[in-house]
Amino acid sequence: MKEKTEFLEREYKELEEKGYTWVIRDLLGPSDVHVNVEGKECIMLASNNYLNLANHPKLKEAAMKAIERYGAGAGSDWSIAGTMDIHQKLYRKIAEFKNTEDAVTFQTGFAVNAGVIPQLAGKGDILISDELNHGSIIDGVRLTKADRAIYSHSNMGELEKVLQDADKKNYRRAIILTDGVFSMDGDIAKMDEICKLAEEYGAMVYVDDAHGEGVLGDGHGIGREFDLEKKIDFQVGTFSKAFGSFGGMLAGSESLIKFAYNTARTWLLSAAFPPHVAAANIAALEVVEEEPERVKKLWDNTRYFKKEIESLGFDTGYSQTPIIPAIVGDSKKAKELAENLYKEGIFALAIVFPMVARDKARIRNQMNAGMTREDLDKILSAYEKLSTKLKLV
Repeated sequence: MKEKTEFLEREYKELEEKGYTWVIRDLLGPSDVHVNVEGKECIMLASNNYLNLANHPKLKEAAMKAIERYGAGAGSDWSIAGTMDIHQKLYRKIAEFKNTEDAVTFQTGFAVNAGVIPQLAGKGDILISDELNHGSIIDGVRLTKADRAIYSHSNMGELEKVLQDADKKNYRRAIILTDGVFSMDGDIAKMDEICKLAEEYGAMVYVDDAHGEGVLGDGHGIGREFDLEKKIDFQVGTFSKAFGSFGGMLAGSESLIKFAYNTARTWLLSAAFPPHVAAANIAALEVVEEEPERVKKLWDNTRYFKKEIESLGFDTGYSQTPIIPAIVGDSKKAKELAENLYKEGIFALAIVFPMVARDKARIRNQMNAGMTREDLDKILSAYEKLSTKLKLV
């Protein structure tokens, strides 16, 4: 039997030699600003926990109360017998938060894209996707029989040309798909221009706002940021990033939500997530509304860190958000930098191909509302020391 899988070992070694593999480290405790990584105390620079909610007392209390009332698991698929009143309460809260008619949750944001996109489009339709969209959007598109077009990243002239060509072919429906905040570069989709073009050419707009929720629009996301909540047809997101919990979400019209949970197999054929997760998610949305200072502090930290790391000579690409890359180019150099940062007590990860282009390997620095100026200065001091030692800038 071993001979049948020997190719896996060979191919893994090839990936390792090119510097394309991941080193998995274990946290010995909660995800927070200061973390215990395999026994070493570090400042966390690699999590999506932008508002520092993952260890928030209100979320933990809500989850524990839900366990006492509902038990540990839902016991069934959402579609059969797994939906509880706590899930329905969450749906209503999401719709209110996103200013939509209705909402529903999935196991993950990936499950939303993989399950919903194939149901929205088929033969006779066209899906138009930004070239740097998240892999879950790409996989969702691949699962359809629709025609596909890709426009250069945030190139609105190219998007319009694709829409013009699509208009001539008289497709049944056209959908523009984009991330809200692009996860590797930290730049923001041009939602105002995208929605304007969509309206002009009769297309629909599908946005995965995983990294924009809790960050843009006073925490409500890219729709609120651009005042376009009613213009975005499909609002996709996740609780696993700024909201500090778990689970994907879809918000939109009542008809969309009914259609989605009656057709998307990732929803129909999967167990409902545990009731305590729903409770924590509700609490997270409430905290964002009740503690606006968290979003403000996140942006204060973002502006300070970006300015200072650029002054050290690091290329931060097109970043406009708390995702601030330090681009070094070579994958092995990026991994060497990450390892040296770890030795300095900074837990940061190298992002390498195929997550980014082969010559764009980087450390993805992710800001957190809980970081102090002292924390940021310690990180910047480590970067300054290592930039000289490793001849990076």
